[in-house]
Amino acid sequence: MVKPKYNRVLIKLSGEALAGEKGVGIDIPTVQAIAQEIKEVHDSGVEIALVIGGGNLWRGEPASEAGMDRVQADYTGMLGTVMNALVMADALQHVGVDTRVQTAIAMQQVAEPYIRGRALRHLQKGRIVIFAAGVGSPYFSTDTTSALRAAEIEADAILMAKNGVDGVYNDDPRKNADAIKFNELTHMEVLKRGLKIMDSTASSLSMDNDIDLVVFNLNESGNIKRVIFGEQIGTTVTSKISDSE
Repeated sequence: MVKPKYNRVLIKLSGEALAGEKGVGIDIPTVQAIAQEIKEVHDSGVEIALVIGGGNLWRGEPASEAGMDRVQADYTGMLGTVMNALVMADALQHVGVDTRVQTAIAMQQVAEPYIRGRALRHLQKGRIVIFAAGVGSPYFSTDTTSALRAAEIEADAILMAKNGVDGVYNDDPRKNADAIKFNELTHMEVLKRGLKIMDSTASSLSMDNDIDLVVFNLNESGNIKRVIFGEQIGTTVTSKISDSE
């Protein structure tokens, strides 16, 4: 039997991934399909945590540019991530996966507070843990949340599932037909080249804690499982010296 390449992972989903073809809001059939894919990986014994963005419901940066206080805009976005987390948790429960939502902002009526030891215990018991409300403070993205929580739970990798993006390129492939896709990079190369995979804080955290980052296309069915089992799809970012260009 083929063994998974990673035993414990954090899957980072954009909020837009939950919107499906609508582009905004939450499309329940799309959420259910993603939950089914995650269940298939979970059934192989892999421990899974999730971080979901809130861009399908709210974007703090445009709101602040329009005159809203940046701190208030960011807190509003955190609440959007909680909504997405609760919907995903429900979908996972419906396919038979025991799931817990933990939030960085206390809201005991709907979710547990984030406690590292409790999160680790859930993972060890085979539960999926969804981390919501970012890190609980403004100015930090869900990318940074992903890198921080991955380090805290000692995840082997962060799986960055993108909508319609099959890896990391040296230019935007939708605008430049000659853009070159990288199969492998180091975190340092990502920072030096200014590649916008994650924000710089998240990239530095991943590098400092030796956590692999795999960027791949979520829209192709089965890709989450392929990454977990070591198939070369998308782009893998590691802390090791790479000869890739």
